[in-house]
Amino acid sequence: MDVDLLIVGAGPTGLFAAYYAGFRDLSVALVDALPEAGGQVTAMYPEKMIFDVAGFPAVRGRDLVNALVEQAAQWKPTYLLGRQARTMSTVDSRLHVGLADGTVVTAGAVLITAGMGEFRPRPLPAGDDWLGRGMVHFVPSLAAHAAQHVVIVGGGDSAFDWALALHPIAASVTLVHRRANFRAHPPTVRAVRELGVEIITDAEVTELRGAPELAEVEVKVKSGDVKVLPAQAVVAALGFTADLGPIESWGLELDHRAVSVDTTMRTRRELVYAAGDVAAYPGKVKLIATGFGEAATAVNNIAVALNPAAHLFPGHSSNEG
Repeated sequence: MDVDLLIVGAGPTGLFAAYYAGFRDLSVALVDALPEAGGQVTAMYPEKMIFDVAGFPAVRGRDLVNALVEQAAQWKPTYLLGRQARTMSTVDSRLHVGLADGTVVTAGAVLITAGMGEFRPRPLPAGDDWLGRGMVHFVPSLAAHAAQHVVIVGGGDSAFDWALALHPIAASVTLVHRRANFRAHPPTVRAVRELGVEIITDAEVTELRGAPELAEVEVKVKSGDVKVLPAQAVVAALGFTADLGPIESWGLELDHRAVSVDTTMRTRRELVYAAGDVAAYPGKVKLIATGFGEAATAVNNIAVALNPAAHLFPGHSSNEG
């Protein structure tokens, strides 16, 4: 496969970059190790509301991804999903990126929009062998938990966001956290408390029970008390670990699991750019909205790098067509 631009990462930033590359008349392909477009939004919080996208007071994660896919579709990008990008080499001023399935994509430029990279949920010690039998790390479908007793483990934003989202449809929601203090945004914590969600602090889930499916959860409180809660679902929202995987071997300058870029979003490697959460520079703020602007900056500079006669300013997309 030969394209003008290969985008590594099909999350929101990568999807918007695909639209913008088409707008700049560049052929484009997107590669992502995940089986669906949308990156972390699709994998981790498709049903959650996102509040920092300009023009949307609130937009559901899944709806944002669908709109970005539709926006990019007019330029017919090629999707190479479920395939990890592993190697990168330069041959005759073209970049050759080898994928896990043996495919080699040749590109004029590469834009890395890999977010946090490869992420792995932190395990719930008591949850061994329960994944897929009642325990989940993310909630791809709220409807799947309708009328269920749900126990959420964690004290961060995700745990409280799931509590807010599941409360209207679940039979009950209980949140268990090993500390008395929470990492979640205080207004979200307040909203969950106001709903009357039971919150058990200074406590740990010590056992999941049921045969063959989950039926109850044992919780041990710091005081020594033991509570047994009915549960058909446990959401282990304990955070995750992440790394850049093979990208770390591509000869880029790294900064705390991110890729250093200049004001054009270019890395230290010729014709390799980065945007979104994976890009690092002084004063960086990691927001979806930031990634959209960085994607436009990167693609416009790539257009000039590939064709020096092109203008950096692309014209206004409102004049398109």
